[in-house]
Amino acid sequence: MSDWADWIGRSETRSDVITPGLLDRFCATLDQPVTGEIPQGLHWCLCLPDAPTAELGTDGHPKKGGFLPPIPLPRRMWASSSVSFDAPLRMGDEITRISTIASIEEKSGKSGDLVFVAIDHETYAGDRIAVRERQNIVYREPASAPAKPVASGATDPSKWDWQQTILPSETLLFRYSALTFNSHRIHYDRLYAVEEEGYAGPVVQGPLVATMLLELAAAKLGANKLSRFSFRGQYPAIVSQAIDLVGRQQGENLILAVLGDDGREIMTALGAI
Repeated sequence: MSDWADWIGRSETRSDVITPGLLDRFCATLDQPVTGEIPQGLHWCLCLPDAPTAELGTDGHPKKGGFLPPIPLPRRMWASSSVSFDAPLRMGDEITRISTIASIEEKSGKSGDLVFVAIDHETYAGDRIAVRERQNIVYREPASAPAKPVASGATDPSKWDWQQTILPSETLLFRYSALTFNSHRIHYDRLYAVEEEGYAGPVVQGPLVATMLLELAAAKLGANKLSRFSFRGQYPAIVSQAIDLVGRQQGENLILAVLGDDGREIMTALGAI
């Protein structure tokens, strides 16, 4: 497709501050009370891209060729992340995030050509490293046909110790997109999501789904208990289709998942205390 070697090692630095307003809006979006703790997952709402509206592509993302390489495939999504929580964030922290393109890999799959871009993020609170993350973005070919809604079924809760059912609403997706300054149209433009990208409806943001799993862990174990957390998206979660957040603890490790209403794994995740 192209030689992307010149993009490897490219980096950018962004800054932010953790404010009471951000924490209030984050907790309100997730229907969580505001406490003295900064919840794990709030780092995804910091150091956001701020491209002018005129510099957005037809999908609502910033046009390619700035920090990210101009991959000539139209669809992109956050495929997975591996996060290390090295120190808790605190109110008023001055945040610096250094992002570096670690690798670019071309593959072929059942849906055609794929390009995976791995980005390393280092998030500093003052002079201390707070969060380290390897984020994987996948670029895909156009959808061949609109996706059909998933058939309704049942989730077997017997192997899970924790279970919570969520019905993602359009309002929830809107609020999280606002929190993260994410204008990707698959999250709010139903016609675009179905006809242009082949989804069954607006897609629940991957980091939002992952944040729900972090909130499930916090509800069971207490705030800021995880030292590591990784997740991988398997299928899209669709607005107004119920999902089950499930998990179990094995010693200091957590096994977590998000299941569709037919039992399929939408997201799998692992955590460590």
